[in-house]
Amino acid sequence: MAYPNLVAEMTRRSITAKDIAGEIGRSPDTVNNWLRGKGDFPIGKAFKIQEIFFPTYTLAYLFSSEPIVPDFKE
Repeated sequence: MAYPNLVAEMTRRSITAKDIAGEIGRSPDTVNNWLRGKGDFPIGKAFKIQEIFFPTYTLAYLFSSEPIVPDFKE
């Protein structure tokens, strides 16, 4: 996974690639490809995902290529 923190948070909240795709105007296949590292999330789409689904998390955490244990609580 190219974005392990984003995938972990999606799993915790039962958010699917289809959910994200619907909000950002892309196909679920495109979102899944980005999650697997086949291309990068456009910055505008990353901001929208963070704002809609994960407002308490930073972009740096969500879109890091390395797993990070968050030191904050929701």
